[in-house]
Amino acid sequence: MKKSLLSVFILLFLCFAAQSGVSGENVLRVRDGKIITFNQMIEEVKKVNIVFFGEIHDSIEHHEAELAVIRALHESDIPMSVGLEMFRSDSQDTLDSWVRGKLSLEQFLPAYYDNWHMPWSFYGHIFWYSRDHEIPLIGLNIPDEIAKKVAHDGFASLTEQEKKRLPTGISCNVDATYMEFIRKAYSDHSLKERQFANFCEAQLVWDKSMARHLVEYLKKNRGRTAVVLAGVGHAWKRGMPDQVATESKYTYRVILPLVPGQIEKETVSTKDADYVLLE
Repeated sequence: MKKSLLSVFILLFLCFAAQSGVSGENVLRVRDGKIITFNQMIEEVKKVNIVFFGEIHDSIEHHEAELAVIRALHESDIPMSVGLEMFRSDSQDTLDSWVRGKLSLEQFLPAYYDNWHMPWSFYGHIFWYSRDHEIPLIGLNIPDEIAKKVAHDGFASLTEQEKKRLPTGISCNVDATYMEFIRKAYSDHSLKERQFANFCEAQLVWDKSMARHLVEYLKKNRGRTAVVLAGVGHAWKRGMPDQVATESKYTYRVILPLVPGQIEKETVSTKDADYVLLE
């Protein structure tokens, strides 16, 4: 789809979203259980350094809501960036070139698919909006082969050369509380105990690495608010946000969607999120 046509699509979506209640009373504020408007939530998250948005990767509705948050903060004249689980940190130059308009869509797509497995149509509107408004995009992820090796054989299996591909100082100490969190976040993974321990280590290394990349970016770009787009298991408070808290004093809020069996209106707590977007 050409940029001009996509821009028209985005405008149509935003108009439809406004008419469909995106700014209506469809947000659960977890700390007091009140149902508030989308605009009230935006006013509150304006005050923090980082806004984590958890998604189910193949949910178009979640990606539309992500764009709504990015757009609302941008239109509030807040200097901002968008952090991406979808791109590795070693692809940062490509993201910079995209935002600066130095790459065509045809030139950018190979890098997109080298980094991410979901169709461009799911995320394209976010990438175009960031480019059109010169909003920096931050690659947060680590090489797939590193995460896969840890998940299969544990953190101790990494060679010194492989560890050098992670942010400096990354270690792995999975406690019982974190393991329980992972069981809840990834309840569909039927793994034996040793396999599950390795899976936990992979998630922790993933969360720590992305948090470290994010903190390093914010330290170099003071005064910017980062909206971080990541899977629910990384965006929950015990995921990336907790790791950011151990690395820095940056303030944050977590926005999650409803996910049956994981994030539900009746059971969600402040240990999970600050806001839940309701259907």
